[in-house]
Amino acid sequence: MTTGAGQSFGIIGPLAAFPLRLAVRHANRVGSKAGRGVRRQTTHAVVGRKLLDKENRVRIAARLEAARRPGLEVLSENGFLRVLGLKAIPDGATLEISALLQQSGLSEHDFEFLRLFDAFESDADPFTFRDAILARKFAGLIAGGADWHDIARSIHRSGPVSSLTAKSLHPGGQGAIYARHDEGMAELSGQMLFDLGGDDSGLDDVFADAEEAEADGEFDLAITLYARCLAIDPTDAVAAFNRANCLRAMGREQEAANDYVRALKHDPGFVEAWFNLADLTVETGSAETARSHLRRALTIEPGYADAIFNLARLEFEADELDEARRLWSRYLELDDASEWARTAQRGIQFVDLHMSQKSTA
Repeated sequence: MTTGAGQSFGIIGPLAAFPLRLAVRHANRVGSKAGRGVRRQTTHAVVGRKLLDKENRVRIAARLEAARRPGLEVLSENGFLRVLGLKAIPDGATLEISALLQQSGLSEHDFEFLRLFDAFESDADPFTFRDAILARKFAGLIAGGADWHDIARSIHRSGPVSSLTAKSLHPGGQGAIYARHDEGMAELSGQMLFDLGGDDSGLDDVFADAEEAEADGEFDLAITLYARCLAIDPTDAVAAFNRANCLRAMGREQEAANDYVRALKHDPGFVEAWFNLADLTVETGSAETARSHLRRALTIEPGYADAIFNLARLEFEADELDEARRLWSRYLELDDASEWARTAQRGIQFVDLHMSQKSTA
């Protein structure tokens, strides 16, 4: 039985199982949504295993940390497949995480990353006895100088991870993991894929390269790569949105606005695109249009605090003081401790003082 109905899955990095197109199709089949990246309405982040070949461990850790927020569940790729009903739960899974860590000596930090990159049979509690064996082997590799990234990248090159329980594993330096055979030591090789069809995984690789270029501040390259994604799939709202952000960073405001509109054409519920387009529109001098965009964002997500604050400021500047006060009050229900909250409090005080003076005049 699947449990994915009504969920929104945000994919971080390319999937090894199948292209994003098929992930979207399978999610839709169970009444859910899937797409690139973690957005405000995302309920589950999914860590694509091919991210291991695209990013080093520091960059991966930073991306996952940036994606985390209260209420967001982070799944491994196998966890995602299990939610969609495409992969079975392992037999004999009875071991809790605390027991697995205690028996193996593996740190919580290393365990979490290995779990998210499917270095175990199970992706979440409970784990199997074979997972306990793997955890002890991984702890030994780390003690020998390997890191979780070396392990996760290597083990998926030799078939199901459970097959490693019978092998003697050794760190080889330069990120390599070796297994001892009768004829000597050999690096783990090969590639495990969950083949459900599809031949457009190249799009996902181009998108991952574009994300990397954007993260490195190479906006010209990112713009070109996102354009390539859009040439392959003109309906990719996230590629259009990301390209718009890069164009804006380069000072190409009109082109950025065009790409925000393009993203919204294909995904009218893309609340971050409405927000960014509003912010860009303010910069180009059309405050009324920006107010309209922010209202649209708040229709989609009424609790979007940043949109509430920005709309309050624009309403205040338009001399719509009652509406500005209402919005600032709403903002303080969501945030009452930040510098933005103190600004909202001062705005309310100003409106109250202005109204008081007006009533006594």
